[in-house]
Amino acid sequence: MDLSADGKRRRFILAGAGGAALLASMTACAGYNLWTNEYTFSRKELEAALARKFPYQTRYLALVDVRLTDPRLRFDAERNRVTVEANAAVNNPLAAGQTFNGVLALNSGLRYETAQRALLLDRPTLERFELADVPAQYTRQLNAIGTLLAQDLLHDYPLYTFKPEQLRFKGRDFEPGTITVLPDGISVQVTPR
Repeated sequence: MDLSADGKRRRFILAGAGGAALLASMTACAGYNLWTNEYTFSRKELEAALARKFPYQTRYLALVDVRLTDPRLRFDAERNRVTVEANAAVNNPLAAGQTFNGVLALNSGLRYETAQRALLLDRPTLERFELADVPAQYTRQLNAIGTLLAQDLLHDYPLYTFKPEQLRFKGRDFEPGTITVLPDGISVQVTPR
């Protein structure tokens, strides 16, 4: 056993490097920044959570079938909002059974719900509902359906649910506070209760 000053220094450096590597891997997986008390969620993580809701299929007014697939997120850091876009396919038997394809985009704020420990989409609104080759007489009805989808589909949808241990550190409870939309993700500040 090497008890010289150099041996002790080497063991100290190796132990410190190992501990730092372990801490870095733990925080990288969780998206937690120990220095700023923030959780950061990447586009990939958030889109994976969103994908659980899709494909989504519903029928409106017992006539119009809507199918939404391939959700993706856009981040509006300037307005602190997110937009959920999905491919849309709408079939209306009154239009000779024709299927119209396009894009549905819902714009939403974000909020934290303490009871669920979840980061939720907050009051999504219809940003656009564009379908190719839709006859003019169906435009108003389809826009109404888009508005209903905005209210029903993702209202209070959890983008991320915190595990209890993510909000507890050294015997203290923490609570998410400020939510910030970044250019390619979302950051949530946590503070002691």
